[in-house]
Amino acid sequence: MSQPIPSQPPAASPSAALQAALGAATPLLWCNPGRVETPPGEQAAGARSISLADVMSAQARFRRFAPLLARLFPELAGTQGVIESELVAAPAMQRSLGLDPALGRLFVKGDHGLPVAGSIKARGGIHEVLEFAEGLALRHGLIGPGRDRPEDYLALGEPAARALFGRYRVAVGSTGNLGLSIGVMASALGFRAAVHMSADAKEWKKARLRDRGVEVVEHAGDYEEAVAAGRRQAQQDAFAYFVDDERSLSLLLGYSAAALHLREQLSAAAIQVDAAHPLFVYLPCGVGGAPAGITFGLRQLFGPHVHCFFAEPVQSPCFLVQMMAGKGNPSVYDFGLTNRTEADGLAVPRASELAAAVMAPLLSGVFTVADETLFAHLALLLQAEGLRIEPSAAAGFSGPRMLCESDAGRDYLARHGLAGRMPQATHLVWTTGGLFVPPAEYDGFLARAAALAR
Repeated sequence: MSQPIPSQPPAASPSAALQAALGAATPLLWCNPGRVETPPGEQAAGARSISLADVMSAQARFRRFAPLLARLFPELAGTQGVIESELVAAPAMQRSLGLDPALGRLFVKGDHGLPVAGSIKARGGIHEVLEFAEGLALRHGLIGPGRDRPEDYLALGEPAARALFGRYRVAVGSTGNLGLSIGVMASALGFRAAVHMSADAKEWKKARLRDRGVEVVEHAGDYEEAVAAGRRQAQQDAFAYFVDDERSLSLLLGYSAAALHLREQLSAAAIQVDAAHPLFVYLPCGVGGAPAGITFGLRQLFGPHVHCFFAEPVQSPCFLVQMMAGKGNPSVYDFGLTNRTEADGLAVPRASELAAAVMAPLLSGVFTVADETLFAHLALLLQAEGLRIEPSAAAGFSGPRMLCESDAGRDYLARHGLAGRMPQATHLVWTTGGLFVPPAEYDGFLARAAALAR
């Protein structure tokens, strides 16, 4: 059931080999030569610096809003308003993938099951809407000194707050999942919400937004064009707030808060992360904000002992081309790639420069995955562990064998002194979406996987 690890074609230099494999849409692993062992305490992120204190601040914001979230969303009643996912051991999936137990243990961080938005975007997207609402409420005296406890935030669900929020329009450009998180959260608080969606966005995601009273603005172009159109429209309206997936620090920090909860989950599962017990994390990547935020948080907590790799479709490796270039903001189209993939959330032609700058000293590498492999792993995960995900969420499952069995991966392990520590390693695949996929749509995924297997 496992997939062979493709070899990179011979060339005069590693750079030439990577360029050839990239342009041929051949799965590959690139390891970051700029990764530092010990991350800086503070790191430049656009116009300001960020640190672990910012990660903790994002977590504190989620906690302040938790009682209100529990009131707005019945599905959060059992967690008192906490939006989190499970950490699941995946031994059957490990066997199905052909990952030798001597190379460590496989786990799944199940953001495909996050409530409210049904994807990893529930982290960053909801955080940014909450931060915007909090800022408005502070300026208008709805909360403030002496009224900043979590129970005081219940006032932000009352008519006075909803009247204030209703004056504003919250907009975003999206291929689907970020739009769901922004649209659902904004409309629940009383904002007018609009989502500019690219041509590759799924119809069921558009329908789910419309059912929530969110305006869906459809565009014939790709993700980049949808974002640009939404940004232009928002600039013309003094009461519009645009969530800019390409440039938003609030989104990135919202994602980063996941690292703090994961640390608790690892501790509860008696999983050590230290020099003798390395942690490898594999994160699907679109424009880059979500995996970059999580990686930033994890590197702040675990330093040199966590190794984060981004996973991208072979036709849409925007973060890979950005990291390889090191400057400018290249597009996948520059390499003759199509940016067409069934992993709609990852169909992005150009990476976030903000996310790439933050990742320059922190990221371990990027690997690419063929669509056929996404469907194969989606079906394997259902069969092995009973977990239902969408294609983009399957991207990370190629990571452990790519790292352990490719030339580039073995070189990375050797350079970092990890080869002898792999029996004690933890491999964590971070899933990203799937909870709200309609049954007929999911059955189509399985049919596609079966057809490819024949």
